[in-house]
Amino acid sequence: MRDFLKVYAPIGILLVAGFAVASRFVNPAPPRHVRMAAGAPQGAYAETAKRYRDILARDGITLEVVATQGSLDNLRLLQATTGGVDVAFVQGGTGSPDLSGLASIGSVFFEPLWIFVRDALPVRSLADLQGRRLAIGAEGSGTRALTLQLLQASGVPDGALLLALGGDEAVQRLLDGTVDAAFFVTARPLPQLEPLLRAKHVRLISLSQADAFAQRFRFLSKVILSEGRLDFSTNLPIKDVTLLAPAAALVAREDLHPAIMDRLILAATEVHGAGQLFTEPGQFPAPRFVDIPMSPDAERYLKIGPTFLRRHLPFWAATMVERFMVMLIPIVTLMLPLIRFAPPVYHWQVRRRIYRWYGTLRAIERRSQVATSASERAEILEQLDAVEADVRRVQVPLGFAESHYHLRTHIQFIKRVVGAGRETGPAAG
Repeated sequence: MRDFLKVYAPIGILLVAGFAVASRFVNPAPPRHVRMAAGAPQGAYAETAKRYRDILARDGITLEVVATQGSLDNLRLLQATTGGVDVAFVQGGTGSPDLSGLASIGSVFFEPLWIFVRDALPVRSLADLQGRRLAIGAEGSGTRALTLQLLQASGVPDGALLLALGGDEAVQRLLDGTVDAAFFVTARPLPQLEPLLRAKHVRLISLSQADAFAQRFRFLSKVILSEGRLDFSTNLPIKDVTLLAPAAALVAREDLHPAIMDRLILAATEVHGAGQLFTEPGQFPAPRFVDIPMSPDAERYLKIGPTFLRRHLPFWAATMVERFMVMLIPIVTLMLPLIRFAPPVYHWQVRRRIYRWYGTLRAIERRSQVATSASERAEILEQLDAVEADVRRVQVPLGFAESHYHLRTHIQFIKRVVGAGRETGPAAG
């Protein structure tokens, strides 16, 4: 046992040390609670977040939906050091210059810009809104951020009255004529925008400069709302309408666990993969139409799909196995050469306890060959008896008993040789 421990105990210590070092490079287990910023409680972001919440709940992950003022507020919460969120919906084109620490998980749907004006006004382009009262969205909303960019590009802000109005209030103000135009960014125009779509004195602008805007602002796409697409029975709208649409993206903190990113992409695929009002089946989620650089983990998932383990095992089981495998690889790399090296070392360690006596026997044999007196031979025999007694006390594993007995046999052989010399010595003299 002592020889075994001498060889295998250091190997065990090395493996434990390797396991400890490897564990420092393994991601912790995924969190079970994630916070998502999702915009106004009745908006498209909030409704989508609730569907995500139900999907993540299947894997035991609690998704807390946080109501906000919109995309700019969402970005602020993502970058907050305290009381922030882990992931959020962010409208394309609303990113600030400093977006360090954030990563896109993917775009999930188009959300067009809907521009309604009083029908009496001769408005064909955004430049025609010069000097008008404009409801451009609430403070902190993506609608306001996008509208300001487009109006500024069209030279409008100088003489326009810009009102921080959005949602139902903007709808009502346009219907009662206290504003001249209202801007909305939403992927779900119904039911919120239905009063404007059906009103006789309000019309939806078809942007003639949509291609030019999309070329200048790369986060925008040109989309067509086809005649009758919203309501076949009343032919709503009554003709094709050209709209500009940023894409809503899932944006997360860079340190969000990769497994949670996978679950969010899985939820997005289930919710948006079948296609929506302005998207084709399979078009979203996608790594395109994002302002913030993609997370490498999310980009890999969108390209090749989930890992083998996550396709065939429950989420938490797959995560545990993946973490264990990451730790196992360096351990196996260290263990294989050690285990291969250990048996020969162990055998050498045990056999050394036997073979070291052969040096003593050889010295005794050489001494006996030059002994000339009976007293010298008697002294040699006493030394051999002492050696034999010591050898009997040597403990070796059963597998090495044969070598132990060979040593004792050789001791007896030397004793017979020395004894024979003692008996014949006087007669020869």
